[in-house]
Amino acid sequence: MVTNRQFFYISPEIYLEGERVSPIKHEYRRGEVYAMVGAKKPHIVLGTNLATLLNIHLANSPCLVLTSDIKVRLTEANCYYYPDIAVVCDEREINNTDDFILYPILVIEVLSKSTEAFDRGDKFIDYQTCPTLQEYILIHQNQKKIECYRREESGVWKEQIYEVGNEVEFRSVNYRGSIDNIYRKVPGLV
Repeated sequence: MVTNRQFFYISPEIYLEGERVSPIKHEYRRGEVYAMVGAKKPHIVLGTNLATLLNIHLANSPCLVLTSDIKVRLTEANCYYYPDIAVVCDEREINNTDDFILYPILVIEVLSKSTEAFDRGDKFIDYQTCPTLQEYILIHQNQKKIECYRREESGVWKEQIYEVGNEVEFRSVNYRGSIDNIYRKVPGLV
């Protein structure tokens, strides 16, 4: 994410109009717009692996697995973010043709050096305002490590870390699988 040093407030409506014609993607946070940088091959392979595994797992369900070209609108936080993967199961989303979603149950971000602090900090805080979100997943691309933040029934977010040799569980979509499947063919990892 590249920060604009001068702050000029942009309304969500103007942001959405501009985003529809822009050749590059931008995220929106409370009136500020940030250009998104391109991803490296490990990032892309991880996103593809996760989308494939989740699509196969959810093939006979009403859920949709959406990749990094869809925005999540966080109304309460006044943000629009492009997660690497989002899963929606709410029927209000299934036939909706908007260029953003409102009701994700699972959001996955593949970490990079330039976005890691934001993904773990302010972005996660903003995502916590989404009442339907059950899990927020951070995937490391330079090691086999997955951080799962799960909203408990009490509303408290609990962390669970998966590493080499672990079976990964995304409870929001009832997915269980080997961490090795998620990291299959990721360049730089053995």
